[in-house]
Amino acid sequence: MTEPLIKHLASEQRFTLTLADASAQLDYHVNGKVINFHHTFVPPAFRGKGLAEKLVRHALQWAQTEGYDIQASCSYVQRFL
Repeated sequence: MTEPLIKHLASEQRFTLTLADASAQLDYHVNGKVINFHHTFVPPAFRGKGLAEKLVRHALQWAQTEGYDIQASCSYVQRFL
């Protein structure tokens, strides 16, 4: 399997993970220094391959590096906090 490409689309408040011609996404909202990861979507073809975990870990690392207080209203992201 080719290594997935993770992009941060700051203007859309979203991280995407692209592999082949499909994308998974993790959406967030920033309020001051608090970031809330609120929605994860993974296409059916990506499920069960650990790709959502890669996406979430990447986004959480970025948020931590940026100094945000991290919250998650997305139940999937809550598993990593």
